[in-house]
Amino acid sequence: MRSAVIVFPGSNCDRDMAVALHTITGTRPLMVWHQDTVLPDVDLVALPGGFSYGDYLRCGTMAAHTAIMPEIRRHIAKGRKVLGVCNGFQILTEAHLLPGALRRNQGLKFIHRMVSLQDAQRGDTVSMPIAHHDGCYLLDPSGLARLQDQGGVAYRYIDNPNGSVGDIAGVFNATKTVLGLMPHPERAVDPDLGLGTDGRRVIQSFLEGL
Repeated sequence: MRSAVIVFPGSNCDRDMAVALHTITGTRPLMVWHQDTVLPDVDLVALPGGFSYGDYLRCGTMAAHTAIMPEIRRHIAKGRKVLGVCNGFQILTEAHLLPGALRRNQGLKFIHRMVSLQDAQRGDTVSMPIAHHDGCYLLDPSGLARLQDQGGVAYRYIDNPNGSVGDIAGVFNATKTVLGLMPHPERAVDPDLGLGTDGRRVIQSFLEGL
């Protein structure tokens, strides 16, 4: 499994993601600068968490228009996978590669804690950390109905921390090759970090198409 992590100015989880993917796949990911115009031939592209462009204008907006994004669109068109975590999820929605939008948390405060999630596809429960200020997922009623009908809800919060519609913590595109998540699975891969290893299950299930 070959992978690449896109690095934006303001990314702060790119190395965490790279270490997690190396641990899971056994292959060290390539680090790709956001202004590169050629994407290596890989199976997975990861958009990491952080504060791309300092969250100016709106979280993920400026990153969604960088030079690497046309390559990521071509990557998706080939049926290959993209994982966006936290700010990466915001970038995917701003680029209209996933439905919906992320806005300020309902309580207007940064939230950093462990949360329990239900895998909407299989019903399993997993625990992972969140760390975001703009994680409230929004989608209009018709879009939400369409997303649910298509099986596009990936994960739901068991105790919704940010006011997301339908308790949604993560969504797929129509072909389930693109996954956006507000929680951080890459932080729950190494047991030495003390946050469990459910993040490894989440990433592996996405890579394996489960």
